[in-house]
Amino acid sequence: HLIPTLWIFVLLHYLGSYALQWIYPEYSILRILNLLIPEVKDPKMITRDLVFDGVLVRLYWPKTSPAGNRKGIIFLHGGVALFGSIRTSARICHSLAHGTDSVVMCVEFRLAPKHPYPVPVLDCLTAVIHFMKNAKEYGVDPNCIAIVGESSGGTYAAAICQELVTREDLPRVRAQVLIYPFLQGLDFNLPSYQQYHSVPPLFRKRAVSLGLTYLTGKTMNVDGVLKGTHVPPDLREKYQKWINADNIPEEFKARGYVPLEPAPFSEELYEQVKRGYETMFAPLLAEDDIIRQLPETFLLTCEYDVLRDDGLLYKKRLEDHGVPVTWYHVQDGFHGIMAMAGLKAIEYPSTQKCLQNVIQFLKGL
Repeated sequence: HLIPTLWIFVLLHYLGSYALQWIYPEYSILRILNLLIPEVKDPKMITRDLVFDGVLVRLYWPKTSPAGNRKGIIFLHGGVALFGSIRTSARICHSLAHGTDSVVMCVEFRLAPKHPYPVPVLDCLTAVIHFMKNAKEYGVDPNCIAIVGESSGGTYAAAICQELVTREDLPRVRAQVLIYPFLQGLDFNLPSYQQYHSVPPLFRKRAVSLGLTYLTGKTMNVDGVLKGTHVPPDLREKYQKWINADNIPEEFKARGYVPLEPAPFSEELYEQVKRGYETMFAPLLAEDDIIRQLPETFLLTCEYDVLRDDGLLYKKRLEDHGVPVTWYHVQDGFHGIMAMAGLKAIEYPSTQKCLQNVIQFLKGL
């Protein structure tokens, strides 16, 4: 049974997807709804808006923090690179800064469809590199910087951490915090996609539709991708060892799972979406020699989320290669639960538990 908070998401879904889709695309409706989120006023917080190599960022730090040698936290917001902003992320950033007594940087990356993949994640990478190179200027210990990402921000966090493991000119990232991230675009019929295909707010079809808009910059028919016709046989075989329901613990199949045969391959569809096999878009596809070098990880998954199994598969890969993983699974959680933090009208009971688990992990670094 859906609680009242989830019914709000159901209402917004139908509002965006049906009532107004003839006037505006869904992501435009979501951007408008984001404007209804009130500004944060916090007299105990210092904020500075800066531009790092052309990318707008906002820094937060508590007024009570001692100067110098603080932890640094880089926060990358969700929204499939179609909506979301520094403004909508402010409550989480305030909580992270206060809760960990750290300097928090939030990135205002450019959004699709005007700026499709890879522009948003490259904006994030640019800001991250600048912050890490100049950490001491902002009172941050360069050896204690964590990258935190929520939803698609978790995708960017994972991709950026992979990108940085080979950079010898930068300090090593201390930890990555991945909050219900999207990590692969090959298989949309994993157990969680089957079990929770109609659970709001991230319906299975919606997840793929928004993801393809981010990837290609245009609206596409998602039916072929949902069936897997975009995956060439050779790539399906190559990645089968990593993206496979057999790698999902049996208890997560108890709500139902039916293995499906892949649909016939479509060369035309593959050509349209082939950049989706790049690891900056799908970090789960990274090679083993990259995975084994990744930093300590906090991974949050939610039971009622189509992306649950992306997280479980990444957890297995990290652990198989000796990367320390702290895993927090929210049994009554759904996609986007932590984005509600501080919004008392819709905040779910487990929202603060999610946030406090993240804070406790970061405090322990």
